[in-house]
Amino acid sequence: MTTHAPNEARVIPLRTPPAPPASGGVDRAPHRPAEAPRTPVPREPLWRDLVGDVLRRERLAQERTLKDVAEAARISMPYLSELERGRKEASSEVLAAAAQALGLGLADLLQRTQDHLARHTRSRVARGRTSPTARYDGLCLAA
Repeated sequence: MTTHAPNEARVIPLRTPPAPPASGGVDRAPHRPAEAPRTPVPREPLWRDLVGDVLRRERLAQERTLKDVAEAARISMPYLSELERGRKEASSEVLAAAAQALGLGLADLLQRTQDHLARHTRSRVARGRTSPTARYDGLCLAA
């Protein structure tokens, strides 16, 4: 004896639909206590934002233009701009080329980015936004 499931899709709503207004203008919905306003949790910085900040700071410290660095790295100027603004995730080859165009090695770029992350984390701890035990002591990359 076998049972077959009906060949129909089931829709399970994620939220309950709002109750229709009661006739006569009287609200008959059950009373719910007001929720306390939620404080938004500050987001962790994205790796691409941190790398972009480091690339831009280094380029500006050298008083070089986007065009100059992009040509030296053999990448397009709009793409380098997107990297600096944290809009694009760069491959390791592109990061190495951008670092080399700035006179850095890939390890130098990654070390400066890790330092930037550590400073950001320390400033959050100082402002009381995260626990003092949350620390970044080493470089950690995840794909």
